[in-house]
Amino acid sequence: MAVKLRLKRVGARNTPVYRIVATDGRKPRDGRPKEELGTYEPLSSGEPNFSIDLERAEYWLSVGAKPSDTVRSFIRKARRAAKASA
Repeated sequence: MAVKLRLKRVGARNTPVYRIVATDGRKPRDGRPKEELGTYEPLSSGEPNFSIDLERAEYWLSVGAKPSDTVRSFIRKARRAAKASA
């Protein structure tokens, strides 16, 4: 089973909100995920406009999950922020 870290759309029409999820790659985009890792609000004016549970994302990456390009960039930014605050 190929687990992927990707976005799941949950927002209303014209106001997109996405959840960062770990899901089976063969399932539909908005199907039931294995685990929800965070959120992304593209219309939010605040910085950052995403939140992610970095510990759980690292776990899924360690067991072989493949992130989408967008989720990969969120993980990279979250790692940088965690390193700067520590």
